[in-house]
Amino acid sequence: MEGIFSAFGLSASAGLNAYIPLLIVSLMAKFTNLITLDEPWSAMTSWWIIGLLVILSVIEFFADKIPAVNHINDIIQTAVRPAAGAIVFAASAEAITEIHPVLSLAAGLLIAGGVHAAKAGALRPAVTATTGGAGTPFVSILEDVVSTILSIIAVLVPVVLGVLIVMFGAWVIWYFWRRQNKKLAREAARKN
Repeated sequence: MEGIFSAFGLSASAGLNAYIPLLIVSLMAKFTNLITLDEPWSAMTSWWIIGLLVILSVIEFFADKIPAVNHINDIIQTAVRPAAGAIVFAASAEAITEIHPVLSLAAGLLIAGGVHAAKAGALRPAVTATTGGAGTPFVSILEDVVSTILSIIAVLVPVVLGVLIVMFGAWVIWYFWRRQNKKLAREAARKN
């Protein structure tokens, strides 16, 4: 069960920043016993891959902080982030060995793609519109911090992540239920 929580957390993290969870998984697999990557994912522990992930992380960090450039970056990342989510889901899901690898890849792709779509399609345009682009660097830094913390929690204490996911899901359901009830109450008040 922990492997599933870990895989979900890492793929969600990849929806915010493609390279942070890949780098964390690579480094933890290289230097600790917390993650063991089987073939073909063990290639992620290569110094070449780790170096490439560091370079891509730096590029992503700076590209995402510049208001005009971040839109181009989000377009490029529309393909990269879901792919990264698929990779970290499949690579980190030790407990999912009974599930077909295509299903693991698809789950990671959908999770990271959904997070990225929410970020690039709703959050970022709202921040840009309300702040004239001035809030972009701050939101981007917050996304990087959340991606890093989420990735670390997903590896170290995935059960906590599972609890957080359930709590967040319950909050989302409550929020939309409450919003719908307020809307119905307003409509009822207008009719009276």
